[in-house]
Amino acid sequence: MANEVLASEEQARGWIGDVFAPTARQWERLDRFAAMLIEENGRQNLIAASTIPGLWVRHIADSAQLLALDPARDGLWVDLGSGPGLPGLVVAILSPRPMLLVESRRRRCEFLRGVAADLDLTQVEVAEAPLERVETRAAATISARAFAPLDRLIALSTRFSTESTRWLLPKGRNAVKELALLPQPWQRMFHVEQSRTDAESRILVGEGRIGAEQRGK
Repeated sequence: MANEVLASEEQARGWIGDVFAPTARQWERLDRFAAMLIEENGRQNLIAASTIPGLWVRHIADSAQLLALDPARDGLWVDLGSGPGLPGLVVAILSPRPMLLVESRRRRCEFLRGVAADLDLTQVEVAEAPLERVETRAAATISARAFAPLDRLIALSTRFSTESTRWLLPKGRNAVKELALLPQPWQRMFHVEQSRTDAESRILVGEGRIGAEQRGK
């Protein structure tokens, strides 16, 4: 299953088992999070209802693959526009790394805090504010799943990055097109990885920091 695109819930769970070897407690947490996500989706629109039958592929494994692209790093992981906790809560279940979930919508923040408390994810912090108002701190990893167009995403979040920060940015089928629109110094930060959950989707993986003064060079 090395490069195979995951096509079923069974394959998604099998891949997670092979890559992360979750403990029984981690499996329990993943199952509980999936159930809480579906339940809450009846109260607020967290994920498209059409994706619920394929939840483990479309959301759980889709989030976990970002951790698989950053396996040896430690330090703060900042998840921008975390929404329902994808990928942030999945990463927090599978890794002890400190996790900052940045989300501006109050009801979603309430859900994120509720899940973190229910699953005893003590390393998770929720920042309930637009990213522009979140206190700057150094991030070892920055992720963003459907947060903003790529150029705006980088411009807003570069203050959280260092020379060694890893960027993990799922950009769907427009990844290469969005990357090509960036200034050359930003383009050189990134390479493109195939998504494990969609044959046509790509993930932009980068490393480093670009200052605002480099934007036009």
